[in-house]
Amino acid sequence: MQLDLSIFNPKARPLIGLDISSTSIKLVELSDAGKSGWRIERYTIEPVPRDAVVDGNIVNLEAVAEAVKRAWKRLASPIKYVAMALPAAAVITKKIIVPAGQREQELEAQVESEANQYIPFALEEVNLDFQMIGQAPSGPDEVEVLIAASRKEKVEDRVACADAAGLQPVVMDVESYAMQAAFELVEAQLPESGRDRVIALVDLGAHAMNVTVLKNDQLLYTREQAFGGNQLTQDIMRTYGMSGEEAEAAKRTGSLPENYVAELLRPFMDSLALEISRALQFFFTSTQYNDVDHIVLAGGCAVIEGLDKVVAARTQIETLVANPFVSMQISPRIRPKHLAADAPSLMVACGLALRRFDQ
Repeated sequence: MQLDLSIFNPKARPLIGLDISSTSIKLVELSDAGKSGWRIERYTIEPVPRDAVVDGNIVNLEAVAEAVKRAWKRLASPIKYVAMALPAAAVITKKIIVPAGQREQELEAQVESEANQYIPFALEEVNLDFQMIGQAPSGPDEVEVLIAASRKEKVEDRVACADAAGLQPVVMDVESYAMQAAFELVEAQLPESGRDRVIALVDLGAHAMNVTVLKNDQLLYTREQAFGGNQLTQDIMRTYGMSGEEAEAAKRTGSLPENYVAELLRPFMDSLALEISRALQFFFTSTQYNDVDHIVLAGGCAVIEGLDKVVAARTQIETLVANPFVSMQISPRIRPKHLAADAPSLMVACGLALRRFDQ
């Protein structure tokens, strides 16, 4: 979804990908590396105070804006333009078929009349955008158009956070689309670039696990389950008498007592693998498919060392931890080891940073 201010071609100006999640602010800056694709120039991850972002909604605007400001300061980039995203739950999307060869104004009028039929809000309350996908399956006389609509306040909250930090939002995307843009870079690492393979992309967040099953970049199935890294944080708080902030910090720095791995981390990883296995069972029972070729783990929890092996053992499916930066050049400012560890949680920010290179 483009904001009104994005009529400027994003390709003509550098952009930073800015991802606001319930636990952190993530910024990624990519540059054009010519024939070899892209280069990652800078990135940073800045914690967000607990409950400042809940279910993708910005509850404490001031705290989030402060975290964005700190993140941008640490990034030390001269670029002020950002691409941001809304959680999929905040966006209504619908594909429509329209006659080919329409002028922009005709198309806009048709999109508005279609939107009126299925958006449960008055059109003046929403940000509405559309994108041509290409020729419709019915033939060359018709084209497929994707309509996206979101309540204005959802967009305005995110814009306000960027503004308050001195940044200028140019693009407003949808998190799931940004994730899929970065996923294409991960898919390229699979045998035959994942062609004709059924791939389950599992995004492991703090509060929820999103499972998206794709084949040749076509969406086959999607499901959200209420299971995430927050469960592990709660266990740490209970067992060691820590506050939420202390537990998150200890989890990140690995400064927990010796019994942590055996008593808390291992059972959590087993539960997570079981949840993924269950999600795939739902996929098999509700579609004509009965197998998955690869599982790709993304999101904050995917950084847990050894999780891929636990998931592979439970599901008997080859499992890979997402790293969209594998074939990119890396700026000397960045430590490759740190980037590899953080990569799975940077998928949305990376997908947003790629918007700079959109045609």
